[in-house]
Amino acid sequence: MGARLRPLLPHRRLKLEALSGRSFLMDASTELYQFLALIRTPTGEPLRDGRGNITSHLLGLLSRASRLARDYSMGLIYVFDGPPNPLKARALDKRRRAREEALSEWRRLLGAGEQAKAWSKAVASAALNEQIVSDAKKLLSLMGLPVLQAPEEAEAQAAYLAAKGVAWAVGTKDFDALLYGAPRQVRYLTLTGAEWLPSRGVALRLQPELFELQEALGKLRISREQLVDVALLMGTDYNAGLWGIGPRRALELIRRYGSLEGLPQALLKELGEEAFRARQAYLRPKVAELEIPEPRPPEERELVDFLCGQRGFSRPRVMEAIARLREAWAARRAWGPA
Repeated sequence: MGARLRPLLPHRRLKLEALSGRSFLMDASTELYQFLALIRTPTGEPLRDGRGNITSHLLGLLSRASRLARDYSMGLIYVFDGPPNPLKARALDKRRRAREEALSEWRRLLGAGEQAKAWSKAVASAALNEQIVSDAKKLLSLMGLPVLQAPEEAEAQAAYLAAKGVAWAVGTKDFDALLYGAPRQVRYLTLTGAEWLPSRGVALRLQPELFELQEALGKLRISREQLVDVALLMGTDYNAGLWGIGPRRALELIRRYGSLEGLPQALLKELGEEAFRARQAYLRPKVAELEIPEPRPPEERELVDFLCGQRGFSRPRVMEAIARLREAWAARRAWGPA
């Protein structure tokens, strides 16, 4: 889920037109989870082909990426996660158990005929597997979009490359990108997307939000290292944090004491050594000097074979997306400078 920093950070809500011509390093897993959660049948089942392979994410990627490329001249580079940092084991286990509980409740509600309630539980049960990730990489590559494999966290790799000027911003929902040092982050780079809020049982319509690291640090009057410490006090994917500490209280503590090391001993003891290991995961993440693949025209025959021949897509839908990609490539609009 990432750090709970939104209440502290200045941001601007934008229309997609304001981002036209920009390039983005996309956190692929965030995209995939959104499509898997929301592109479902009325009973909550993900879309599948005739062999049982899940295709919700392929439909989402095909539509969104081709339209952002053509209609908004965006350059999209997708970054995929590598093996997770061992510090994330607890957070990942918690998410796994939550998905399993949601899946069990979905089946129970569906059996009881409560379809509307069941659908909300199905959304919360979305999970990635090797086939889903492999199919996503194959699709994006056939579309001509650059695909990168991070050695560990995709957001860390994307932030590192964005700081080097490879792209204008990182596209991701989670604020960890800013903690990793991304100069800019755009949340909800979507056309007509929604985010499901389980606690409220509603889907919130999404609009792009721009966060700029230096602007945020200036407003908060802290350094990036201190921003990381603020997040660690609340708890992150890497550490549990302090019980009952929210964003404003965490900021107050870091402003008052300067850093984790300056905290009163009682708080330091409760925080534990885990927080200092987590700090290093943010400030010195595992990243690589990756070669950025050149964008290419779509591989039209291979796209039709994969999506129509192997994954059961309708040919008209695929040809429409190919036409959008062809237009974007011909105009070279989607592949502009960062």
